[in-house]
Amino acid sequence: MITSVISVENLKCGGCANSIKSAIVKLTGVSDVAVDKETSVVTVNYDDALLTRMTLVEKLKSLGYPEENTENDLLTKAKSYVSCAIGRIGE
Repeated sequence: MITSVISVENLKCGGCANSIKSAIVKLTGVSDVAVDKETSVVTVNYDDALLTRMTLVEKLKSLGYPEENTENDLLTKAKSYVSCAIGRIGE
């Protein structure tokens, strides 16, 4: 097992956190996901034989939460709003 700590953009609320947790925990090899909405940090424990940090970063970006200090364009921000709305439904 390995732990990756990833600082992300666009994380604003519990809905965002729920969407991130729901999507990341479904990835093969992930054993635990924690999202700190106050610091915009996602912590993932996973089997590095089944998953890479880059796969996690790509998945987060596809949800609208790119790694901090990377490309955060209008489309990515729009994806985060959709992910947030979906996550709020589950709250």
